[in-house]
Amino acid sequence: MTDIIKITLKNCSFYAYHGVFPEEKKIGQRFFIDVELDVTKSENIADDQLENTVHYGEVFALVEDTVTNTKYDLIETLAHFIGQNIIDSFNLVQKAKVTVRKPSAPIQGVLDHVEVCVETAR
Repeated sequence: MTDIIKITLKNCSFYAYHGVFPEEKKIGQRFFIDVELDVTKSENIADDQLENTVHYGEVFALVEDTVTNTKYDLIETLAHFIGQNIIDSFNLVQKAKVTVRKPSAPIQGVLDHVEVCVETAR
């Protein structure tokens, strides 16, 4: 039996330039990201050493780099690449569930935010 560790980063906030409309790419806005990771438990987890799990500070830095250094039209695409980059970078991660919230979506109406969720698995 393989145990799974869940690691969650909640409500990470970044200012970035994603969107279909030119104004969104020029002015930018805040995006909020949740990342939920299914991590294979290392046999050595009882050793209490960082190398036996996933360093969530490094995950945050990777998410920040993906969100702030590339412009996407769709937040679905952004979520996809965040998940794919995590899977590609951390061998112990079996699944990455990435939720992207866009509170200032250009919609004629009152709403809290638009949200998409993408799951990427090994």
